[in-house]
Amino acid sequence: MRIAVMGTGGVGGYFGARLAADGHEVAFVARGTHLKALQENGLQVRSPLGDLHLTEVVATDDPAELEPVDLVLFGVKLWDTESAAAQIRPLLRPDTAVVSFQNGVVKDDILRRILGPEHVLGGVCYIAATIAEPGVINHANTLQRLVFGEYDGVSTPRVEAFLQACRESGLDAEVSPDIARTIWEKFVFLVGLSGVTSLARTAIGPIRANPRSRAFLHDVMDEVVEVARASGVELPADYADDRMAFVDTVDQAMTSSMHHDLERGNRLEVAWLSGDVVDRARALGVPAPANRAIADVLSVHADGARP
Repeated sequence: MRIAVMGTGGVGGYFGARLAADGHEVAFVARGTHLKALQENGLQVRSPLGDLHLTEVVATDDPAELEPVDLVLFGVKLWDTESAAAQIRPLLRPDTAVVSFQNGVVKDDILRRILGPEHVLGGVCYIAATIAEPGVINHANTLQRLVFGEYDGVSTPRVEAFLQACRESGLDAEVSPDIARTIWEKFVFLVGLSGVTSLARTAIGPIRANPRSRAFLHDVMDEVVEVARASGVELPADYADDRMAFVDTVDQAMTSSMHHDLERGNRLEVAWLSGDVVDRARALGVPAPANRAIADVLSVHADGARP
């Protein structure tokens, strides 16, 4: 396949590198010192599943310099979604697929509006990968899972081609027949984890062990479930209980990327996580006080550390 990675961070860099190592034509869109390192030294991945070094890669900061592709892996920060979506228009043929593995559910609303619904696949990923230094991606464990699919549930040739490419590249991938529900299932846990670890400034262990913070985490996730159900997504009414059971199985040191960003003084994606839940709840007439508390309090830090 011919693939473009729009946003060569931990997610795009890791999955793009694995696909390129298997022989697919992958071009990487990046910027700054990361782009310079890619152009001069290639792309390295450090992983428990095996390191790799692509000594020569196609890398640019301008998608218009590339030829049209079969698939765009879209992985920019949520606040860059609109501008990045406009940038990739030159990469699209009539059958080109764009699949976002960003956080949240609003991501695909934006892509459909800018690029047209015919181009947009739904997708979620499960991986702990970051830019360790310019040109180097660090994969923290063995989890490297992709789930994607057409929004109408049809198994199209482009979905099957991407599935085959992923599996041949050693990636754990599957097609979801109901990708909207799959995205919301992840969103429930993601909103809870990111919001509460950031608000409490701690990992999941102390939160789940404290009765009051545990109840708050449940309420945060339950509000997301109610918004999903009011939006027509068929999540079980007790899905927050299921997610709390999952919370009890994860490592006590688990935290969220938003918590890490808060600690580092970086910009936060809270407006697209708890903030998006609040906006949707308001439009649907569904109460979401716990998510409003997260969105309102963290808005102080949403633009990153003050000078």
